[in-house]
Amino acid sequence: MRPVKAAFARNPFGWALPLTLAVFIGPIFLGLFGTLLPAFGLQPALGSFELSFDPWHDFFNDPALTKSLRLTLTVGFGATLIAVIIGFCSVAILFGTRAFGIVRSLLAPALAFPHASFAVGLAFLIAPSGWIARLISPWATGWDQPPDLLIVRDPDAIALMLSLALKESLFLVLMIVGALGQINAGSLLRSARSMGYAPARAWLIVIAPQVYAQVRLPIYAMLASALSIVDMAIVLGPAAPPPLAPMTLDWFRELDSGRQLMASVAAIFQLLLVIGAVLLWRFGEMVVNLAVRGPLTNGIRRGWAERIAGGVGRIGISLALVASVGAILMLLIWSFAGTWSWPGALPQRWSAAMWVRSGDTLVLLVWRTAIIAIAASAIATALAIFCLEAGIGQPKSRWLVILYVPLLVPQISFLFGVQLLWNRLWLDGTMVAVTLTHLLFVLPYVFLVLSDPYRALDPRIAIAARSLGASRLRTLVRIKIPLLARPIATAMAIGFAVSVGQYLPTLFAGAGQIDTLTTEAVALASGADRRLAGVIAFTLTALPFMALALVSLAPNRLGRANQ
Repeated sequence: MRPVKAAFARNPFGWALPLTLAVFIGPIFLGLFGTLLPAFGLQPALGSFELSFDPWHDFFNDPALTKSLRLTLTVGFGATLIAVIIGFCSVAILFGTRAFGIVRSLLAPALAFPHASFAVGLAFLIAPSGWIARLISPWATGWDQPPDLLIVRDPDAIALMLSLALKESLFLVLMIVGALGQINAGSLLRSARSMGYAPARAWLIVIAPQVYAQVRLPIYAMLASALSIVDMAIVLGPAAPPPLAPMTLDWFRELDSGRQLMASVAAIFQLLLVIGAVLLWRFGEMVVNLAVRGPLTNGIRRGWAERIAGGVGRIGISLALVASVGAILMLLIWSFAGTWSWPGALPQRWSAAMWVRSGDTLVLLVWRTAIIAIAASAIATALAIFCLEAGIGQPKSRWLVILYVPLLVPQISFLFGVQLLWNRLWLDGTMVAVTLTHLLFVLPYVFLVLSDPYRALDPRIAIAARSLGASRLRTLVRIKIPLLARPIATAMAIGFAVSVGQYLPTLFAGAGQIDTLTTEAVALASGADRRLAGVIAFTLTALPFMALALVSLAPNRLGRANQ
């Protein structure tokens, strides 16, 4: 016992890593294992122990597979590539300008916009009968009625790809902004400009390579997400056939056991597809690095390249922000629309009837969504603080890579196995199971938000407290946590927003019995009643915005502690 006590005295938070791994990584690998067994015909719960490759044969012979894979790869690589181009070009042209500060202030609210409600609002915006068509009709188009165009849910998934690219470009810009703090970007840029380089070219030559190395993992996470997106694909993507991840979900939902076995195969294949895609992207990085080395180092200070990059960056970031604002406006307008006939730009009659009619259901959905999100973000914040106190958050810590596992592994690949795990523990269909499943995706974001402020805390403060006899736990509770009150509140708000937007984890862990605002918004997106969809999706959008607003408007005592 003495060695244990001595180790605990040296690091009383040493238990944080094993506990976090058990809560964080354990369900993912158990979920993958639970999905892998049925893919080979093994179903111990049903007494089936005979190895079979029939599910793989059925999967590869499905007539819809070829087109589904084509859609998946088009959306995944296309959306990621466009997002990377927009992200780097926009920061290159805006860095150091007043507009850059404005864009930075808009990033957090834009990222708090859940994917599901963004997709619903964007569908209302770009549909043939949407707001854009109404604003330009009939005076510019001659359309006296909505045109017969397939924009939303088009067979080539162009709307899904572009929408996802705009949404993810904002995430990437935020990651780039965070990475800029790790290098002396301002000084490097001034040195390059003193040699006559144009600002955008200087940024792309000097800053971009260093930044890309730091945001490589987030880009891989973007690629994995784009290849396996489900909620936005259901709202904006084609249905006959859909991309692979939504098709896998459809197979999981079927009562036919053969289809469910095919779904397990598809889930494992989705994981292999993501791994192959990341390796291919990595190979593409090396090819691009060799291809641009000459043009970037030929000594040319100014030219057409930075002008093109500037135009792409300005247009791309503007479209991303306008799409976000327009989607929110669409949700709000439709939720209060009474009579709205074509081609009116605004409803002829406004009404709050749908809000009143759905009041009881809305209260239940808000309560359930908020409780799950608060619990998941609180647990994630506590685990993150304990892990950081144990010294796991150092920049070169090998444990940091593990944080990206839930973001790199497709949700559809392991959530079915997680559902089986909760079923064995008699927890499936409960809020406890949903909360613990959300925790897998909330913890990485909370940890990443907290790690930089925690490392920036002056270590001499804790040393002084310890020299006065305070224990590590007392130092943490009485000194560090008050000093980090605002970053902790921000991390909890980000975690709350991440939890609110979870669709597949809620669907699987809830076993169809736990409805939240996200699952309801996706279910209503393709329905005939846009008013009800607007009410649910706007409320879904409002929750994370309110969490961030509470942090930004919190009493000044959160900030005064840092003095």
